[in-house]
Parts: sequence; structure tokens; C-alpha cells
Amino acid sequence: MTLAWFALSICVTGVAMAADTDKVFRAGAVAIDITPETFPVSSSGSMTHRTAKQAHDPLHARCLVLNDGETSIALVTCDSCMIPREIYDSAKQMAAEATGIATDHILCSATHTHTAVSVAPTFQSLVEQDYLPFLTKRIAEGIVQAHAQLEPARIGWAIGNNPNQVFNRRWFLRPGVEINDPFDLGTDRVRVNPSANSPTLLQPAGPVDPEVPVLAVQALDGRPIAMWANYSLHYVGGVPPESLSADYFGEFARQFTNMIDAGESEPPFVATMTNGTSGNINNINFFEGRDHQQPFEQIRLVANDVAASARVAYQRIQFEDWVPLAMRETEIELGVRRPTADEVARAEQLIAESSPGPWSDRRLIYAGETLELAEYLPTVKVKLQAIRIGELAIVSSPCETFVETGLAIKQSSPFKPTFTIELANGYNGYLPPPDQHALGGYETWRAKSSYLAVDAEPQIRETLLNLLDDLKQSPPVSPARR
Repeated sequence: MTLAWFALSICVTGVAMAADTDKVFRAGAVAIDITPETFPVSSSGSMTHRTAKQAHDPLHARCLVLNDGETSIALVTCDSCMIPREIYDSAKQMAAEATGIATDHILCSATHTHTAVSVAPTFQSLVEQDYLPFLTKRIAEGIVQAHAQLEPARIGWAIGNNPNQVFNRRWFLRPGVEINDPFDLGTDRVRVNPSANSPTLLQPAGPVDPEVPVLAVQALDGRPIAMWANYSLHYVGGVPPESLSADYFGEFARQFTNMIDAGESEPPFVATMTNGTSGNINNINFFEGRDHQQPFEQIRLVANDVAASARVAYQRIQFEDWVPLAMRETEIELGVRRPTADEVARAEQLIAESSPGPWSDRRLIYAGETLELAEYLPTVKVKLQAIRIGELAIVSSPCETFVETGLAIKQSSPFKPTFTIELANGYNGYLPPPDQHALGGYETWRAKSSYLAVDAEPQIRETLLNLLDDLKQSPPVSPARR
């Protein structure tokens, strides 16, 4: 072997090794319109049926695809109150066939705007059946388009803070104040959404989470591609009943885009607000209350304030050229709180003695829910996911998850930071921890919006933490070490 041949072989081997080890991080994002094409439509978010005649602002499915050279994941957030698992599963399958992204590497969620098209059966809302195929197809198309726009990118994250817009809505009242429930049990110890600044108020029954996690990707030349934020705020409201709206989630996206001067980016910059753990959190300051406002005004104020907090965090991001991606998915089976024979008999009697629905009386509304839940199976399967993006972690829950759960996951997670996206991959109602179940209140009242067994929350929380531990114990290898 000559020296020249040996040197040449080393050079060629080195080039081959470099080609095998160099990894390029890529990202692509799209906001695809999911506003219904025809009106009127059934609108969700109320205990009675509601019809919308127009959309005040567009509804979107915001899609982000990330690729580290080996693993691809997709994040999707839809302007909807809640979306059944069947729709997500169908959309994921369509997207997987078109892109090659595995269905268990796609996280889809709803923002929980209470003024979107009704696609899930809750209370007396009517599902807009004609809209379902359109929504499914558009979610899939959004993922496909985001995947098609993958380009070399840098990624980073930071944690913002905004305590101004989150308030626990479950309150202890002063001794002797009566708290009613639709089942006439008289066992509730908290009232949900009490009168603000009332002398009957004692103290909130739980905490809040003011964090505003921000995940962002940018092109190699610094052009912003996308930003995914997270905040544990149920929704804002103040939308006329005959209008659809993305609520503060959509307004946040518009205002943040303007704040960082990304309105002229091409492809268009995609800003997104995902819902954290807000099952018992809303935007009403019960300590003080607020004056009457015009429609959409509170949405604008909240969006502006939270977007400003997100921008502060965004400015602190240290973007990295490459981070590893990993994702885990599992399915667990949870119990269902079905009514007893006596409870069914009471519900039947109430309805028999009333006029035909729809009803405004809560006792009748929940009697109807009782009869529907009597037909439920004794258990239900739910899908849970955990994502690793470098040292950032995201977990998902298909429920309206209480803030206590999100705080506990953040505290116990092996990744710092960690946050939860709720209403993801399906809809399984409220998820109160056992100690909050014991206090009663709206979120615990048995209905299609709250039917999981009392021990569901500990099982979901433990499973998500196990998924995070698994991700931590199986660290991806950096491109320099491959």
C-alpha cells in the first residue's frame, strides 16, 4: 500500500463519515383555514344548541413539522372547542400516507374556543355532521403542506410569565352559603364561576399557572418560521352568540406576528397558542370583577397582554442549529362514572314530568346527560403522548385538565422546561384530581363533559411522567457522535 493511496483512502473515508454524521435540522409550518364554507352551522361551547350565521374571524389548523435528520414530528392546533379522537385518527392516517410521518409522531389538539363549529357531542349541542369530513381533510392537508415546506432551520425556546390573565374559577364560599347542584345532592363544597367581588367569596380552591412557554423555529438567515406558545387559560369569550371566532387564541397569533414584524414573511410566519392545563382556570378576576365591555374587547386585551409576554420570552431564545427529536405514545384504559339504576330512574322521572327539550333548567339538562351516560361502556381508552425536543419536553392530555396536574408534571418532569397541551388526540371531558373531585363543582358533575373515573387523573399523570422518564433514559445521539 503506497502512502498516497493510504492518504486518499483516509480522505475518502472522512468525506463519507462526514456525509453520514452531518445532520440538518429542518422545519416547516402552515396555518390552514378550517372556517366552514357554508352557514349557518351549529356552534359549540354552550349547554343549549346554538347556531352561528357568520365567522367574525377565520378559524385555522396551525401545523408545524420538525425533522432532525432522522425523526419527524408534527404538531397541530385547531381552532375548535374539542375534537373527537376519530377525526384526529383519520386525519393522521391521511397525513402519514402522504408524508411518511408516523401517526404516533403527530400531536393534534384543540384550542378550546367556545365559538367554533360543534364537532363533538356535548350537552344539547348538535354536531355539524357535514363539517366533519372537511375538518378531517383540512387537518391532513395542513400537515402535508407544512411537511412540503421543510427547510433548514434553527430552533430554541424560553419561558415567559403572565399572571395577569389567569384566575382559578373554583371558590370556597363563606360558611352557611348554599351551593346547589343539578342532582340535588347538596354535597358540593365549591362554587364554579361565582359572582365576582361578592361578600360570599372566601378564597380560590386552587392555584394558577402563569408560565408562557415559547418554542420557535427560524430559517438559517433568521427569517421567522413559526412560534408555538402555551398558556393555561380556558378561553376568554365575549363573542356574540351568532358568530364564530377563534377567541383570544387567534387574536394572539395575529398580535404576536405584528409584534415581531413577521407579517411579510414568505412562506407566511405561523404563530400559535396552545391550551395548557386550564380545566379550572379562566379570565375572570373574581377578586375585583370588571366593567361591561363591547364584544371582542376582552379578547383583544388578553391577547395583547399575553402576546407581549411571549415576545419578551421570544427575545431571550438562544437558537440552536440542531437538537434531537423523540416521541412516545401509549394508550391506557380508564374507568367511566356511569349512573346507578336509582340515578337513571330519577332522570327518567324528571324528563317525563317536563316539556320536550331543549331545556334551560340544569336539572333537566343533567337528567338528559345521565340517560346518555347510562349507555356508555364501563371503560374508555385514551391516547397519551410525550415529545422530546432537545431538553424541552411536551406532554399531551385528551382532557380539560386541571392546573394542578400541569404544575405537578412540570415539577416532576426530568426535562426542564416541560409543558402540557390539553384537549389533544381526542376529547374525554374534565380531569379533576381526586381531591378536587371530593369538593364537587361543575367540572365534576357527571355528563358527557365529565365522565372519567375519580382515579383517572393519577393514572394519566403517572403515565405521562413514565413516558418522560423513558425519553430521558434513552437519549438520542448528537450528530457529532453518530
